[in-house]
Amino acid sequence: MASSPTNDPPLPPIKLDVLAAGLSYLVPGLGQIYQGRVGKGLLFFGGLYLLFFYGMWMGNWRNVWLPDTEDLPDVQFLGANMPGPAKAISHRWQFLGQVWIGAAAWPGVYQYAVFDKTKDVGPVFGKFQRMPDERELNDLQRNGNKRWDLGWVYTVIAGVLNLLVIYDAFAGPMFREPPPDWVAHGSETASAPPAPPVVPPAPPVTPSAPIAAAANEGGTP
Repeated sequence: MASSPTNDPPLPPIKLDVLAAGLSYLVPGLGQIYQGRVGKGLLFFGGLYLLFFYGMWMGNWRNVWLPDTEDLPDVQFLGANMPGPAKAISHRWQFLGQVWIGAAAWPGVYQYAVFDKTKDVGPVFGKFQRMPDERELNDLQRNGNKRWDLGWVYTVIAGVLNLLVIYDAFAGPMFREPPPDWVAHGSETASAPPAPPVVPPAPPVTPSAPIAAAANEGGTP
């Protein structure tokens, strides 16, 4: 049985929210909070940051970084040597997943940009997200009891999951509120009394001639 047609206007088209997507890249869940979905935004913020920083803690805070490419072998793609950042990511592809966590991974980009191998620490952030030297890296991998490797896996998962958070903010909520004019239209329709049923008019009655008068006409005296 087909449903009866309604006079409700259609919902407005979905508007892609670039600003909210950018905010959720900057800080996970910030775009959802900007859109008014505070509970969902706080859930994303707490869950992804807990996963990311717990992974860093497991790796002694030394598993999120981009390597300096000066002493690394060349990487070729389609017959051409890859430039600096692409070469660095090809030698440490994990950062390609970690960077999607947003501002929490930006110190690694800064440390790569200002890296000076003649110094033990970098400016501003010190050793935080700075490439460890070969001795320290070997010590982490040899004596870390697999915690170091598992830690960077957690950080990569957190970054990749934030891609879904960014898309959620970009596309907006699945269930949208109807526009105010639709709400007003619906309330007026609900409050109006139902129309009375239409009764068709009765057919006209044709009077019949009296039987006695018809018998006397042309009858015997």
